[in-house]
Amino acid sequence: MTVAAPQEVTSPPEKTEDQPLIQISGVRKRFGSKWVLKGVDLSIAKGETVALLGANGAGKSTLMRIVAGLSQPDRGEVRLGGVSTKRAGHELRRYIGLVGHAPLLYDGLSGLENMNFFAGMYDIIDPDARIESVLREVDLWLRRVDAVRTYSRGMTQRLAIARAILHDPPVLLLDEPDTGLDQASVDMLQRLIQQLGSANRAVLLTTHNLERALAWSDRICMLAGGEIVV
Repeated sequence: MTVAAPQEVTSPPEKTEDQPLIQISGVRKRFGSKWVLKGVDLSIAKGETVALLGANGAGKSTLMRIVAGLSQPDRGEVRLGGVSTKRAGHELRRYIGLVGHAPLLYDGLSGLENMNFFAGMYDIIDPDARIESVLREVDLWLRRVDAVRTYSRGMTQRLAIARAILHDPPVLLLDEPDTGLDQASVDMLQRLIQQLGSANRAVLLTTHNLERALAWSDRICMLAGGEIVV
């Protein structure tokens, strides 16, 4: 993937080349008396894309939130680049790009204004060049001055991906990124995921669609009964 001078992301100090970028060890999570995750173990190497399949309520989104540092496990640990998310602090947001069920965009602002806002959050060097690079990558450069509320579902999702990769994070999390997309948008999303996964980052994505999981990922895992079963 060709990029234009993003803000350098400081890798965790303990990171070595042979460590997985994502290491999930014995993660358990419960809500009330129900254990949603019962001991999840999963590692993802640099340059690898892993698709996580599972039925509704299997705990996929819960696991993604834990990996993103938005929720803490009741037991177990997640390490990103060798550092536990429990002690990564604010630096965690520079290390991760997240596309969840909500796009986390301001629909009253244009695509360009959204990108400028997030570029400021990450203190990106040469933000104009970087923003143009990612908007061209998701094929939204020609719509950059239009308000996000005028975008289609597919365009909004592509802008959310642009937001997630703007700071060039080593870890990319995509939680059901294909939900509600038409076929043309799904095809473009596939091309994006394949490009992103080949850029020396670790990608973890969830989907209900086995065919897409096979096409998009290097490896498929199944979450069932609170555990990885495949």
